[in-house]
Amino acid sequence: MKIGIIIKREYLTRVKKRSFLILTLLAPLFFAAIMFLPAILMENSEKFDQKKVIAVRDESELFLGKFENTDFNTFIYIDKDLDEAKTLVKNGEYDGLVYIPGTKLNVPVNAEIYSVRQLPMTLVTHIRATMKNVVEHEKLMASGIDPAVVKAASTTINVQSIRMSEDAEKESFSEFEFLIGILLCTLIYFVVFLFSSQVMRGVIEEKTNRIIEVIVSSVKPFELMMGKIIGIGLVGLTQFLIWVVLTLAIAGIGSTFLPTQDVFSTGTVMSEQITETAENSDTQAMLKEVFNIIDSINFKTILWCFLLYFLGGYFLYSAIFAGIGSAVDNETDTQQFVTPISLILIIPLICSGFISNAPDSSFAVWLSMIPFTSPLAMMLRIPYGVPIWQVSVSVALLFITFIIFTWLASKVYRTGILMYGKKASWKEIFKWIKY
Repeated sequence: MKIGIIIKREYLTRVKKRSFLILTLLAPLFFAAIMFLPAILMENSEKFDQKKVIAVRDESELFLGKFENTDFNTFIYIDKDLDEAKTLVKNGEYDGLVYIPGTKLNVPVNAEIYSVRQLPMTLVTHIRATMKNVVEHEKLMASGIDPAVVKAASTTINVQSIRMSEDAEKESFSEFEFLIGILLCTLIYFVVFLFSSQVMRGVIEEKTNRIIEVIVSSVKPFELMMGKIIGIGLVGLTQFLIWVVLTLAIAGIGSTFLPTQDVFSTGTVMSEQITETAENSDTQAMLKEVFNIIDSINFKTILWCFLLYFLGGYFLYSAIFAGIGSAVDNETDTQQFVTPISLILIIPLICSGFISNAPDSSFAVWLSMIPFTSPLAMMLRIPYGVPIWQVSVSVALLFITFIIFTWLASKVYRTGILMYGKKASWKEIFKWIKY
């Protein structure tokens, strides 16, 4: 009963804060901007970018007529002295100058681009790609090799990775699975530290204001710790769910005004309908691969595991951070305790490449079982498929460790809240636990 009262107090106190409301409402707008701003800029790029006029001075005469005009660039070939051409660029007659020096023995492979203002990267890439194609063509012709034969011999090899199970066979996409894993792993890392730090700051604030002496006289330290951790955890979960709902709502509204495809709609029927109407074979293959990637991911399992490890990781580290907060007088003194703990949690992120490359290795399995690293390590493995028994054991260990550390933190809490003006150390904290 007392735990419920503390949970309610911690939850309502933080939810009613202006900072909570502002962050909760602004974050989805930020996510929406990331989603739609590139599309808006691409759609209206012609309004922002003026067409560039580029002069080409080709002394080798090998690239005359080879640079194709685009929607944003026009190439004009001139036969002027280099210094005179530079002067024209400085006077604003041309936006840039491509100078290709002539060579007597070799095919020209060097070029210089002069401009007053920085030219777009796409323009430089276009010039480089054009010169590369022309030079390769000339070298093949000089060797007596028909470039058309080389182009015809160029072949794309498609290798499918199919994961077998007792029920069915399913195509897997390692790159996409790695991307999902690293995103969820990073999200858990930052969210766990964000809300765990709130628990620590809350304890330090109550200790500094001497409010805690009144509270602890009527509530057991364990009950107070548990209520505080769960209450702030529910605040974080509420904020996260609001972010998801508002982001999806904004995405749905925005997709009606922008010509963007709904990547959230999946299914074989929709995939077949789109691929049937696509005229280009490359477009068909690309669309089919996109839908195969989406269908290959078990988003339901990933979401449930994310919620479990998000809550478990938050509860565990909040208990540790609450114990640290009760042992110090101000936030500055927490660095000596927080730094080694943060280094432990960040181990899976450092080893993310190895874990994703070998998700079933002994090292990856042990990291996903150890409670201090399992929230991040397991989320790196989940998209690749993890046996249910490993997930069950890992989650059980995580929540059991949370209960143990909450009990240990309450022992530190019971003694530490009454200590003022004395800097605590790890040795001192261990003594408090033994009391």
